[in-house]
Amino acid sequence: MPTIKAAVCHAFGEPLVIEDVELRAPERGEVMVDLDAVAVCHSDISYAEGGWGGSLPAVYGHEAAGHISAIGEGVTGFGLGDPVVVTLIRSCGSCPSCGSGRPTGCETRYDGDLGPLSTASGGTLHQAMACGAFAQKVVVDQSQIVKLPQGIDMASASLLACGVITGVGAVVNAADLRAGQDVVVIGAGGVGLNAIQGARIAGARRIVAVDMSEEKLSTAREFGATDGVLATGDKPWRAAKAAMGRGADVVLVTVGAAAAYDVAPRYLAGGGKMIMVGMPHSGSPSSYEAVSFAAAGQSMIGSYAGEVVIRRDIPWMVDLYQQGRLKLDELISGRWHLDQINEAIADTKTGAARRNVILFK
Repeated sequence: MPTIKAAVCHAFGEPLVIEDVELRAPERGEVMVDLDAVAVCHSDISYAEGGWGGSLPAVYGHEAAGHISAIGEGVTGFGLGDPVVVTLIRSCGSCPSCGSGRPTGCETRYDGDLGPLSTASGGTLHQAMACGAFAQKVVVDQSQIVKLPQGIDMASASLLACGVITGVGAVVNAADLRAGQDVVVIGAGGVGLNAIQGARIAGARRIVAVDMSEEKLSTAREFGATDGVLATGDKPWRAAKAAMGRGADVVLVTVGAAAAYDVAPRYLAGGGKMIMVGMPHSGSPSSYEAVSFAAAGQSMIGSYAGEVVIRRDIPWMVDLYQQGRLKLDELISGRWHLDQINEAIADTKTGAARRNVILFK
């Protein structure tokens, strides 16, 4: 059982601690991946702050890429040394959700307390989100990985594990956006920028970014937004509708703030869809007038991890990246080492970062 370095959360809201932990060998259907890079996602921060509860001690991190170093029995389609992206989407392939083509909703429960990690003394160490990728190595189910082309930048590739598929997938899978439709993206952070890219790739007519920062609105235009609206203005939905000449066919809420959900319906056109991407802390309610949705034929649609099928959607996104049509390199704000993870998290919490990436090599 190899000893590896990992960033461990021992108490919610406290800094992560870099320490030695144990990682068992892959069992049937599993692979071990030596990580090259893992990005810091706001979901990791929410978990580490106690926003969604969970077991402690834990290793977070779920947006990663690396090379396969060991393979368990029954694994097919992968070989030692293969570069792969590692996702949190663990699917059994046989439950009703997986069987209907929605692996992001797999109904087979995974208990991270019984996963491959343990403390140096042999105690329970929770593998958060079925990944535990704030560590030098991971052991994950083969359903969670997708092979990458040789030579791809692994820091950029790691973003495909969550932030990119969540944003782009929300547009093409959850919203089913058609060319010529109008889109509002609330939040121009890492996921929001990818929703903007998804809308551009899908052929949206107008893409209006809404954010609290002029700097982030400027960045949003670099990624494909046609217009930017400051959320701090008076009734910002009016400015968005003026830019589009009407309400939006699709409004994507990409920030985990209940207040953003409260105002999102005001941007919609009749028959429009509100796509719920950002995840507020548990116990943070939002309120709506149901009659408005019913009378206008509008809908609210949840989107988890972009509703992707990873072995269909990630190779497509890699191809777009290689063509220069999907920006990945430009999403990286900073490159850090594992012993700097608390600084990287603090920088992410300022809201200014697109994505901070921890490098292991």
